[in-house]
Amino acid sequence: QVQLVESGGGLVQAGGSLRLSCTFSGRSFQQYAIGWFRQAPGKEREFVAVISQIDSTYYTDSVKGRFTLSRDDAKNTVYLQMINLKPEDTAVYYCAADQFYSTVKAGIGIKYWGLGTLVTVSS
Repeated sequence: QVQLVESGGGLVQAGGSLRLSCTFSGRSFQQYAIGWFRQAPGKEREFVAVISQIDSTYYTDSVKGRFTLSRDDAKNTVYLQMINLKPEDTAVYYCAADQFYSTVKAGIGIKYWGLGTLVTVSS
């Protein structure tokens, strides 16, 4: 059974930076694509970014140029580096894992989810 644990959330001022981590356990990390999603108060969960098993990345338009995904296979961890944060980035951020990149990118039917970490960006 895959387990995902997010960390790194917190309170930051607009224009600041945070790095979120998603630590994976339970199966072979290298076989999974990892995605990040977020859910703002009163809104539906939305896709943020995904990194494939071979380090291909894809970002939603609103975070392109500000968010960067990377993965460290030795540590079974995916990092989401966020810079130039905006108040509209405030949300609970979730990581998700599936063996199919397309599934993570679509955000439908993903097998494994973490419990989330809260990011609050003050103006």
